[in-house]
Amino acid sequence: MTRDEIFTKVQALLVDALAVDEEEVKPESILTKDLGAESIDFLDIVFKLEQTFGIKIPQGELFPDNVASDPEYVQNGRVTPKGVAAIKARMPHIDFSAWEADPQLMKVGELFKVETLVKYVEAKLAAK
Repeated sequence: MTRDEIFTKVQALLVDALAVDEEEVKPESILTKDLGAESIDFLDIVFKLEQTFGIKIPQGELFPDNVASDPEYVQNGRVTPKGVAAIKARMPHIDFSAWEADPQLMKVGELFKVETLVKYVEAKLAAK
């Protein structure tokens, strides 16, 4: 499956999951900020990705979980170096370079773009 084919399917499932217009779903669109995704939507997106592409997504692999509640990972609203390392190890499909310079917890959501999902699915399909 080509990257364009994956994008088209990801775009369609996001239109359905988030009730947005197709033209709003661009590779650079941020799931939360641009498309209005909330935490509950991420569960639906994971389910739809699994169904659409026939892949299994382990909990915490695509979107981080339990990071904010761990004092070793977050202090004073910032992700600690140990937290950054843990997130990067769990999610190699994300480009952390810009965020790493100022790792504010409240900005973690901005890392999840449509292109992030496309890259993730592409890697999962290649590993099959």
